[in-house]
Amino acid sequence: MMSEQVDVVVIGLGVGGEEVAGKLAEAGLSVVGIEDRLVGGECPYWGCIPSKMMIRAANLLAEARRVDGLAGSARVSPDWAPVARRIRDEATDNWNDRAAVDRFTGKGGRFVRGRGRLVGPGRVAVEDTEFVAGRGVVVATGTEPAIPPIEGLAGTPYWTNRDAIEAETLPGSLLVLGGGAIGLELAQVYARFGVDVTIVEASDRILAMEEPESSALLAEALGRDKVSILTGARAASVGHDGAAFTLTLSDGRQVTGQKLLVATGRRTNLTGLGVETAGLDPHARAIEVDDRMRAGEKLWAVGDVTGHGAFTHVAMYQAGVAISDILGRGGPPVDYRALSRVTFTDPEVGAVGLTEQQARDRGVDVRVGTAQIPESSRGWIHKAGNDGFIKLVADADRGVLVGATSAGPTGGEVLSGLAVAVHGEVPVERLRHMIYAYPTFHRAIEAALADLG
Repeated sequence: MMSEQVDVVVIGLGVGGEEVAGKLAEAGLSVVGIEDRLVGGECPYWGCIPSKMMIRAANLLAEARRVDGLAGSARVSPDWAPVARRIRDEATDNWNDRAAVDRFTGKGGRFVRGRGRLVGPGRVAVEDTEFVAGRGVVVATGTEPAIPPIEGLAGTPYWTNRDAIEAETLPGSLLVLGGGAIGLELAQVYARFGVDVTIVEASDRILAMEEPESSALLAEALGRDKVSILTGARAASVGHDGAAFTLTLSDGRQVTGQKLLVATGRRTNLTGLGVETAGLDPHARAIEVDDRMRAGEKLWAVGDVTGHGAFTHVAMYQAGVAISDILGRGGPPVDYRALSRVTFTDPEVGAVGLTEQQARDRGVDVRVGTAQIPESSRGWIHKAGNDGFIKLVADADRGVLVGATSAGPTGGEVLSGLAVAVHGEVPVERLRHMIYAYPTFHRAIEAALADLG
């Protein structure tokens, strides 16, 4: 096996790995980036970017349907073709990563197409070449769809998010297994384009990781889009007759659909990565890292593989910390207190920090304040499609917010101010005496603060 000396090897060039590899190469280090799939990872090809293009198109349809009674009348004829075309032409270059590869090599990095594996501290093998990294190795191999062990599922042509994103034509009906963010976003898009959609969720509510109020809001909104939602429903078996899927639930009920989308979360896959040669457990759910993203001797990890949430913004944030550590620049350690997340449904559900229940479970003396968007001036003006609320979770002992939810027409954007408040531990009293522009959606924060008491 040939051996080469380099400064850094990055295994996996998703958003986090590409950021680390590119910035280190720009800093003058000799960097090898290894990727066996597409450079850029899930987000630009099957995640954030194309899904939001789909959501934008679906929301336009919904807005047009809201014209009646407010601004005249409108009739809409959904057409999936321009959406599929835009995903191919503008977002993914028909799932070709040449531009991303050129972007990395243009910064001075060396790209290797293949599956890298650790063979010891600071050592990575790709086929018949071994790279010895003087500074170290960064693992950024991401996650893959978690496919539940349901009887009969493995032998069927089920969809993951990738298939739903790549679809050039829409099915007549779709079963969605999983009521988390990915399942809900895609379910609403497909329903607004005329597909008969049924969501099957094992928990007692959809969007179970967020506030119960968010779950209720989206259940109502999706109901208006004619999405059927089955909660507390566990899938026992799956059948496929060549034309349609039949999902049998644990209580004996059956639901059918032309396609089945499995959206039951994501998981890391450390198999074959050689992490055991660096003293790590190859069967672990994630690679454990410290507050500088260090995972071991000459080893860092960033992104989904660290188990801190499958979010592009987390991967980019962690990448920045790892880059600073590798270059010896110092800087603050990681801090996840103000982790923001947005479910891009209509209404959008933005959240930051702890939910009310999470705060109570940690022994926080919780105070909660809420405000309804339709009762705000901007919500009243907006009228059609104005569903939403602001919920604040405060630590009464410290007088600061530890979490918040912003749901509504621009929930993800309104979240920004709340994220600053949680991250900066801005005193609630100071927030009460801010000037909130009128009439805006974010002004409802002021009403929620008043409700804190």
